[in-house]
Amino acid sequence: MRWLLALVALAGMARADGEPAGDFDYYVLSLSWSPTWCALEGDARGSPQCAEAADFGWVLHGLWPQHEAGWPSYCPTSERNPSRAETAAMADLMGSGGSAWHQWNKHGRCTGLSSEGYYALSREAYARVARPPVFRLLTSPVRVPAEVIEDAFLEVNSSLRADQITITCKRGRIQEARVCLTRGLEFRDCGQDVVRDCQMGDALMAPIR
Repeated sequence: MRWLLALVALAGMARADGEPAGDFDYYVLSLSWSPTWCALEGDARGSPQCAEAADFGWVLHGLWPQHEAGWPSYCPTSERNPSRAETAAMADLMGSGGSAWHQWNKHGRCTGLSSEGYYALSREAYARVARPPVFRLLTSPVRVPAEVIEDAFLEVNSSLRADQITITCKRGRIQEARVCLTRGLEFRDCGQDVVRDCQMGDALMAPIR
């Protein structure tokens, strides 16, 4: 029983729904490898992000407020929700207007910003992180250690350090690159609950369609 109570307590620390907007320590910029998301989820949903002509590589999954331990989500805010036009305008980075809405609803509310301000900051954060161009050259699936993906990001971002980025995997595939940023969007070390590097030596990375 004690171990069960401990797990419940840890789960409560990991995420807190409904915390006050603006109460957080830093940001996690999550970049999703679109071919992975499409293969595992997007194709089945018929997402426009996965259309033949979409040409998405590293898409902006989200800009997430983070505590030093844990993270807030679904915070109450007096800011109005974004319009359909505002969410649609983020599709070039986020893959679809639906994804942009979800990120605002779950994470953007917790920044204390307006939806317009959150999307503008998300664009600025995305622009701060160079995406390795080599992955756009893939013509067939490859299997690589996750550390190769991290090294590629470090190579094209000279001020980024290994403790400031983590690579995740899902169902045997390269999933995301997550970069930790200060509230002023400078690179910073990630908290221990963010640094969960994929240890796979042969994670699958599919090419852009």
